[in-house]
Amino acid sequence: MPANLLEASPYGVPMAEKTPLLLEGLQALSKHHQHHCLAYQRLLGSEAGLYKQLSELPFLTVPLFKQRQLKSISEGDVFKVLTSSGTTGTVPSRIYLDAETAKLQSRVLVKIMQEWLGKQRLPMLIWDSPNVIQNRTSFSARGAGIQGLSFLGRYHTYALNDDMSLNIPAIEAFFERFGSEPVFMFGFTFMVWKFGLQALKDQGFRFNFQNAVLIHSGGWKKLEDEAVSANTFNTTAKAMLGQLRVHNFYGMVEQVGSIFVACEEGHLHCPSYADVLVREPGSWQVQAHGQAGVLQVLSLLPRSYPGHSLLTEDRGRILGEDNCACGRKGKYFEVLGRMAKVEARGCSDTFDGSGSTTGAAE
Repeated sequence: MPANLLEASPYGVPMAEKTPLLLEGLQALSKHHQHHCLAYQRLLGSEAGLYKQLSELPFLTVPLFKQRQLKSISEGDVFKVLTSSGTTGTVPSRIYLDAETAKLQSRVLVKIMQEWLGKQRLPMLIWDSPNVIQNRTSFSARGAGIQGLSFLGRYHTYALNDDMSLNIPAIEAFFERFGSEPVFMFGFTFMVWKFGLQALKDQGFRFNFQNAVLIHSGGWKKLEDEAVSANTFNTTAKAMLGQLRVHNFYGMVEQVGSIFVACEEGHLHCPSYADVLVREPGSWQVQAHGQAGVLQVLSLLPRSYPGHSLLTEDRGRILGEDNCACGRKGKYFEVLGRMAKVEARGCSDTFDGSGSTTGAAE
């Protein structure tokens, strides 16, 4: 059994070893945040209990990060503030990171993604515009995602101009230099689809990369409205960009660093440092594997703010644990969509073509 899950391999710890270590770490985080975050203490009580199983851990709902200032550090220790992008007129979530938490989240994010990309830093084509990361102290969800994954790449090239039009000269130069080598592409789902793949198709461009990995993330709401399935997305990506592996991942700015990447079977996987539960709306009882409900995400990473146990606004179901055909350990699950009467939110939904943001981090 690993002494510290944060040092373990991302998908190598079976349930029997992972669960007690995860519970111990999450109990310590609950106690830490109750002692250092007055708002959290008022929400949950002054003393952390002794929880016998993961389902007993208290959780916050994601909208609370829009309604309250939730941080377990002093103002002077704030290193960076991450913001989600709410729909017009809504207040975004604000996530406060100190240097230690930012470093931990970055380290774990790299560790997870190296499972899918390898340890060598690859030439990186980013399906977004460079202005999304101009402010390096206060990041939107898109900016935070791009900056976090940029550590895994080199020769960073933005495929889009600031007006979201294709930067064809940049893409062509990138292809001419690296088209036959392993490359890493990243973008938010709707951005890749509308401003990347569809724009390439409309303008008659196609690139035959020989060995690319496309990682994408964000809400599928707009794509579902356009009847675009995951299979259609993947097939179109390969038709327009050549030989590439496509991996979606699920995550949110409120728990950045803990990401759930889809394997070759199309299943989202919990890494060793995080877990997921499914709760029945109304009773909030934990559902058995295979039953649909609201996703609760657990993570050992949030230390500067109480984001270690969150009830999301997404529906999903757990498909299994430690027995995925891909061979990776841990729970694997699927996201079934947003809860009813919940605003659309997803990193990839944050650009509506007019320059305004229209979604939040998923």
